Amino acid sequence: MSTNVSTTVTSSDSLARLARVIESRLPGNGGDPEASYVARLLHRGPDAFLKKIGEEATEVVMAAKDAEHGGEKAKVVSEVADLWFHCMVALAHFGLEPADVLAELERREGTSGIEEKALRKAIARESESK
Repeated sequence: MSTNVSTTVTSSDSLARLARVIESRLPGNGGDPEASYVARLLHRGPDAFLKKIGEEATEVVMAAKDAEHGGEKAKVVSEVADLWFHCMVALAHFGLEPADVLAELERREGTSGIEEKALRKAIARESESK
C-alpha cells in the first residue's frame, strides 16, 4: 500500500471529480433513481444513505480486524473506499463537498487530538449554558 505524499493532489482531484458526479445525481439536478444507484439513494432520503454509511463502517471494522490477523490489507482499502463513497453522498445531500472535510482536517493539523477533543467539549458546554 502506498503512503506516497505526491498522490495527495491526485487523490484530491479524484475526490473532486467523484463529488461532481454525485452532485449531478441529486434530485434537483435531474438524477434518475431508475438509472443511478446514487440518485436512488438520494431519492430515498437520508435514512437510506445513513444506513449504508453504518453498514460500510461496520465492514471497515471487520476488514481491519481480519487484516490484523493476517487478512488482506487490500480489503481494508476497498471497504474504506465504500465508506468514503457513501459519506460523499451524505455530503452532497447536505450541500457540502470533500473540500469542506479537507479544510476541517487542515484546521486540526498540528493540534493534539486530546486538545481538540477537550476544546470541542468546552465549546459544547458553553453552548449548552447559554
